[in-house]
Amino acid sequence: MNPQSTLPPTPAALPPKSGDPSAPAGSGHKGPRSEVKLFAGLGHVALAVWAVIVIVPILWTFLAAFKNTSEIFSSPWTLPAELRWENFGRAWTKAHVGRYFLNSVIVVSCSTFLTMLLGSMAAYVLARYKFWGNRAVYFLFVSGLAFPVFLALVPLFFVVKNLGLLDTHTGVVLVYSAYSLPFTVFFLAAFFKTLPSSVAEAGMIDGCGHTRLFFQVMMPMAKPGLISVTIFNIIGQWAQYQLPLVLLSNAKDKWVLTQGIADISVNAGYEADWSGLFAALTIAILPMIIVYAVFQRQIQAGLTSGAVK
Repeated sequence: MNPQSTLPPTPAALPPKSGDPSAPAGSGHKGPRSEVKLFAGLGHVALAVWAVIVIVPILWTFLAAFKNTSEIFSSPWTLPAELRWENFGRAWTKAHVGRYFLNSVIVVSCSTFLTMLLGSMAAYVLARYKFWGNRAVYFLFVSGLAFPVFLALVPLFFVVKNLGLLDTHTGVVLVYSAYSLPFTVFFLAAFFKTLPSSVAEAGMIDGCGHTRLFFQVMMPMAKPGLISVTIFNIIGQWAQYQLPLVLLSNAKDKWVLTQGIADISVNAGYEADWSGLFAALTIAILPMIIVYAVFQRQIQAGLTSGAVK
C-alpha cells in the first residue's frame, strides 16, 4: 500500500469555500466588493442624470441670452447666429436690471453680515456654555427649519408695517436675517462643539474675556464652517422671491433682482422681448455660479471638517 495515498489533500487542492474573499473571479461568488462597485456605478449614473437635469437648462438660458426672439422659438437648441451683447445692455438699462442688481447686493450683503454675526454668537453660546434652558433655546431655533415661510407672510406683513419698515430695505434685511438664523445656528452649533476645549482654556488663562475669546480665538478656528454657512446664506437670500414680493410691493425703485426678473417675464408676454428676459436671467445666475466656483474648496472643507474632527 502506498503511504502517500492516506495523506490529506494539500491546501491547493481544496475547493474554495463559499464566501471566501480570496476565491477566483470565475468561481461564481459575488463578494462585498462587487456589491460596492454596483452601488457606486448606480450612484455615478444618478449623479450624471442629475447633472444633465441641472446643467442643460442653465446652458440653454445662456445661449438664449445671445439670440433674438425668432431664433429662440425657431431653433431653440442651436447656437446663436451671432453674439448679441445688446440684449444684456437692454436688460440692464431698459428693464432696470442694473438698479435691481444693486438693490440685491445691498440687501444680501447687509442681511448676510447680520445673520452671521448674530447666528455665530448664538451658536457659540449654545454649544460651549451650559445654562438652564440651553436645550430649549436651541430647539426653538432649530424648529424654524420646519416652519414654511409662506405660512407667516400675512402676520409678517403686519409686523413689519407696524414697525414702519414696510417698503424699506431695512425691513427686508431684518426679515432675511431672522429667516436665515435657524439654519445658521443649527450648522454652527454642531461645528463649535468640535473645536478643542484646551485652546479656549488656554485663552482664558492668558487673560481673554469671553468676547475676546470668541472673536480672536474661536472664530478663526471656525473659519471653514463660517465660510460654508455664509455662502449658503448668500445663495438662499439672493434667490428669495416671496419675502421681497410682500415687503417691497409698493416700492418699485427698491425691488430686488428676483422681483425685477418676474416683472420682465410679465412684460415679455406683451413686448415679446424674450432675449432680454434670458439676458436678465443670465445676469442673476452668473454671480452665484462664480461665488460657488471660487469658494468650492472652502465649502467642502467646512462641511467635512466637523466629521473629521
